[in-house]
Amino acid sequence: MSDNNAAHVGPGRPKDLAKRQAILDAAKKLFLSNGYASTSMDAVAAEAGVSKLTVYSHFNDKETLFSAAVVAKCEEQLPTLIFELPPDTSVENLLLSIGRGFHQLVNSDESVNLHRLIMALGSQDPKLSQMFIQAGPERVLQGMERLLGKIDQLGTLRIDKPRNAAEHFFCMLKGGANFRVLFGCGQPLTGAAAEAHVREVVELFMRAYRPGPD
Repeated sequence: MSDNNAAHVGPGRPKDLAKRQAILDAAKKLFLSNGYASTSMDAVAAEAGVSKLTVYSHFNDKETLFSAAVVAKCEEQLPTLIFELPPDTSVENLLLSIGRGFHQLVNSDESVNLHRLIMALGSQDPKLSQMFIQAGPERVLQGMERLLGKIDQLGTLRIDKPRNAAEHFFCMLKGGANFRVLFGCGQPLTGAAAEAHVREVVELFMRAYRPGPD
């Protein structure tokens, strides 16, 4: 998702960025509380304390705003730069950082509520599901796929299918606990239990893809 509608560069940029953030915050709140179909651009403008024209100056339409809101939520826990491997960072420590961020993201109240909303409305509006997939899960998967491809090239891990490996990694992180949370049958892992889970997943992942003897 590009930020083609981001604030214009110039003297007014800080103010524009503040308004853009207010619009995104309002959109996330209203989409989750009212649903996609019942959230209008007028309502977002009123919640953000800006004019409708200002909303449209940053986001062309409701679809663009919804996608941007999902991306913004993902960026909070998994910024794009986290999928880069700095020279002084070990692969294991990087995977731990990504694992912690992803685990916190998928178990946050906003993420859980958004997933429930998509599951409830997806069969009625497949286009909404596709927007969510592209803005959230697909973006994260692509970032991880690129990272794992680079790690394979370095030879630290041997990953023939980076896309599959990325899906395995994130599915293990979600685990059974997140499944139960989504259905209202349990609480997310927190504190020491969450850290132990992330470390176990990273250990299993490293063991599975560690190069063997030639």
